[in-house]
Amino acid sequence: MSSNTDHIRVTHAGSLPRTPELLAANEAKEANGITPEFLDLLETSVIDVVARQRNLGIDIPNDGEYGHAMASSVDYGAWWNYSFARLGGLEPTNVDRWADAEVHRSSPGNIVLTSFPDRRDRQKFNDAYNDPSSGILAHRKSVTQPKIAGPLTYTGHDLVKSDVTNLKKGLDAAGLSEGFVAALSPGSCARVANEYYKTDEELLYACADAMREEYKAIIDAGLTVQLDDPSLAESWDQINPEPSLEDYLKFIQLRVEATNWALRDLPQEQIRLHVCWGSWHGPHTTDIPFADIIDSVLQIDAGAYSFEAANVRHEHEWRIWEDTKLPEGKSIIPGVVSHATNVVEHPELVADRIERFARLVGRENVIASTDCGLGGRVHPQIAIAKLKALGQGAELATRRLWK
Repeated sequence: MSSNTDHIRVTHAGSLPRTPELLAANEAKEANGITPEFLDLLETSVIDVVARQRNLGIDIPNDGEYGHAMASSVDYGAWWNYSFARLGGLEPTNVDRWADAEVHRSSPGNIVLTSFPDRRDRQKFNDAYNDPSSGILAHRKSVTQPKIAGPLTYTGHDLVKSDVTNLKKGLDAAGLSEGFVAALSPGSCARVANEYYKTDEELLYACADAMREEYKAIIDAGLTVQLDDPSLAESWDQINPEPSLEDYLKFIQLRVEATNWALRDLPQEQIRLHVCWGSWHGPHTTDIPFADIIDSVLQIDAGAYSFEAANVRHEHEWRIWEDTKLPEGKSIIPGVVSHATNVVEHPELVADRIERFARLVGRENVIASTDCGLGGRVHPQIAIAKLKALGQGAELATRRLWK
């Protein structure tokens, strides 16, 4: 990731709302497979979404993750589920892990992830999570996830080639030169049910070897790869009972090392890491503080680090950069617009958030972004309004920081 020279550059965290036509085509694809008509629609949709990003002031756009199938207009899991069509060694199941109530208990020195419904935040606010009128998990379509039943391999070469080809066509049509494609991190990949690998380490490195092929394909195409890795922060809430910080840092250290193995010899300037605490609209009172894991995050061999900073549970954590030194040559990509509320941020607030970070790490090292992907989380009209506020806020911050 290059540095800002004369303005605060703008990007976002990945997923953008799919059009009704694309959602319908994704549903038909499940029954009929990939057809020439689907590929034509996907290409024109990506070209259109890149142009819309440019018009909203996005300097570093992506393909909206349109190549990652979304089950419905409300979908918190497309960023993860897309990988199932790109990995060999998986077997289908009838389990929806958002609803599967199986319980796994950890003990000191032995961390295991429990089920999604057994998360500590979900248990603490059980009535709210189970009330469809609360808005937390409302209108989510049930989606099943597979299990690992054999050696993991990467089989998605044609699919990632389509991702990069469509994005490059969109960038050319929009007159832009820089773009990114999101890909699953080894740590997040390893959260699929496993019945083959004997140890956590074996599983993580198998995920790293498989997903590396996707990272390399994106980078070789001249694009930036964004590793989506909620596993570094979000896993804390999926461990029951709450572990010691020492045990948790050991748990994620293995994920850091597996990620760096996957990134070995790849150019850091074409790698960005996205860290978040999960995109569902829950209370998040059991999230781990960013300060507790920031040193682990910065160990990952990326050129830029994307993280939530507008979410009201984490906005105060901008202060960690008062004591944390950003490594030389690196950038931060703080979220200054949130996916977690329908309220559209005022551009003045967006500018204030950007300026906080610029004062601490340097205006050249801050790329303005969203907390998480907006697609599947907020209504398309609201997503557009938020991206517009993001671009306008960056313009305001630029005028103040370069005056």
